[in-house]
Amino acid sequence: MPHSRNRNPSPIPEVTWDTGLKEMNETWKGAIACLGVAVFFVMTIGIIYWQVVDQPNKNWVLKGSFSGLIWERRTQTLVIQTLTEDKTFAEIDVENAGNTDVEVPFVRNMCWLNKTEFCYTWDSVAEVKISLETSEEDSETECYSVTWTPIHCHVDLKDCFSMVNISWYGGASVHAPNWPINEANISMQPFTVSDLRDNPSGFGSVLERYFLGSSGVSVLVAPNIPLHVGMESRQQFCLQTPPSMERMPLQYTVCVGHNIRAVHQESMRQLSTARRELPNMDVLRLPFWKLLANVDSGAKLERELRTFSNRLKRHHLGEGVISLDEHSTALLANMDHSYLNSKKRTSKRQTRDLPFVKLLNISITLSPYLSVESQQFQTSIQEGIEDFWLSLPSGPQGRAVPLLTQWKGKYSVKLNISNPKATNWFVDKVDSLHSHLGMEYVILEGGEGNPFEEQALRPPLAWVGDEYIRRLADLAERIGENTIVTSGTRSRHKALFIRMSALQSDWSYSGLKGIIPSLLHHSLLGYNFFIPDAVGGSLSAELVADDELFVRWLAIAAFLPVISFQTPPWVFEKEWVLNLTRFYIAKHHDFVIPLILKYAEEWQDTGNPIYRPLWWISPNDPITFTIDDEFLIGNEVLVAPVTEKGALQRDIYLPESDFQWQNTNNAQVFDGGTFLESYPVGLGDVAVFVQWRS
Repeated sequence: MPHSRNRNPSPIPEVTWDTGLKEMNETWKGAIACLGVAVFFVMTIGIIYWQVVDQPNKNWVLKGSFSGLIWERRTQTLVIQTLTEDKTFAEIDVENAGNTDVEVPFVRNMCWLNKTEFCYTWDSVAEVKISLETSEEDSETECYSVTWTPIHCHVDLKDCFSMVNISWYGGASVHAPNWPINEANISMQPFTVSDLRDNPSGFGSVLERYFLGSSGVSVLVAPNIPLHVGMESRQQFCLQTPPSMERMPLQYTVCVGHNIRAVHQESMRQLSTARRELPNMDVLRLPFWKLLANVDSGAKLERELRTFSNRLKRHHLGEGVISLDEHSTALLANMDHSYLNSKKRTSKRQTRDLPFVKLLNISITLSPYLSVESQQFQTSIQEGIEDFWLSLPSGPQGRAVPLLTQWKGKYSVKLNISNPKATNWFVDKVDSLHSHLGMEYVILEGGEGNPFEEQALRPPLAWVGDEYIRRLADLAERIGENTIVTSGTRSRHKALFIRMSALQSDWSYSGLKGIIPSLLHHSLLGYNFFIPDAVGGSLSAELVADDELFVRWLAIAAFLPVISFQTPPWVFEKEWVLNLTRFYIAKHHDFVIPLILKYAEEWQDTGNPIYRPLWWISPNDPITFTIDDEFLIGNEVLVAPVTEKGALQRDIYLPESDFQWQNTNNAQVFDGGTFLESYPVGLGDVAVFVQWRS
């Protein structure tokens, strides 16, 4: 039962003692309630302030031994810095993070159990996984492997690397090459090799998915994913994979090191999956003379060859390789092509040899294209071997229909080099030409471009991107060591010379000023054995009329692997031009070739380039990062030519080193780190400095 309280039996009247206390309690209750509300309000404001204002702008998501990866929430960028935060290697604008107007407050690592991995998912957009990779053999570099995977098939994956305060190199050749590439302005487009004659705003003849930054950072993009690249001058360059039903990832690796040379050497080790092979070094020994012959028969071409050969002798220019274009090659061959079908080789008409041609050193030019008007193509269709050409299965019963494209103004088809029978036919064609003409070299052009993508057609998986160029390099190797190609990707290790793209006959970066940026680009990517464009430029078929341009161009070409001519020096009718041509041909043979042979062995052993930028010797000197008119041969020769019209002097920077530099012309000696202002360089001269130790 409930307990009840007894009343007080005392005669003393009761007094209500708790009246004041009750009144006081009500007052305190109100005060405490107000205080609680105030505290709650302050805490709420504090939490909001912490989340919006006071929360750290960045948080470390991965840490290595000397570098780390940071997420910056306000700018939505991934930043790679030293652990002491005194140096930034790279800033990556993460455009995959969805709406860039909405901050991602704090990125939580979903792979927190693994200290070398970072995982995160942006809702309905993409997943990212970043792995920290270190090598026990090399403690000077650390690499971050990044993989973005789209959640659905409508996602554009795009990451952009800042160019602010970093000089970038690598990527692809362009129409007007710069060193570094920060000045380039290229719209987002497929990262594939194109013919710059037809597509001057595209990417040119040498291309690798590799970028190198002056802060000591490199970016290596996975080879087997569709890739688009765009560049905003002085701002950023961007990597993108377009939307696809296959939800293709965006994959790349960022490596950082203590300086630009160290990280480049480590990157080359990662990229070198095959042994580097030296090409036929005899190519270095003779200049190439391009024959401009506007004739329509083999007999007329023979006369042109005889006349040109006699002029070389008359002007005492020594031996040379006379280079024939594809049209001249076809005229000179003058053969019956009924041997296309291997079953009918016995019916091939025997072609007559050309004894005079066999006495010459000539190079011929071939391509994988064939005009649809040719008898060869008609024969292939009649014999049912249309699968010799790139095709689409769009005919009856899925029969292959050759893909029509254009080559040098004619409707053509392109050789299907994935078909062993087609490549055998092509190799037999070269063998027949060799027995007929006895040529020294074969220039294999026409690998550039993807005819499927150019016509907005979905290419077969075998021909995505630059796969054709890679396979064409394999075919060139099969033809033999005397084969020269005109484009390269993923083939730096092969024993092939590569011919550079044609340049304009002027003083711009599309002409003379573009030579040194182009040679540094080729060498950095591993293509050290190249034939530069003809002295004076060959983009136009016209001969060069400016003798100053010709001589300044010649002074640069003399220090490159091969000297190539389209404009013969006798057209200027000036003996001093002829004398300089003879002098530089001899200089190339006696001074430059031994250097190339020496450093070719070093390239084969280490991957170090033969032609080097100034930062190779002084990788921590920011002055060297933007010098685009000087270059090194190995570590011992510095070449500083004149690239300005009318100039008889130039500024020269000698990089810091543990030795001094001696001018080969006047024996003057200078310390490394010296800036020579207005240094005199005469019209027939080029400033050359060599290592000098007292």
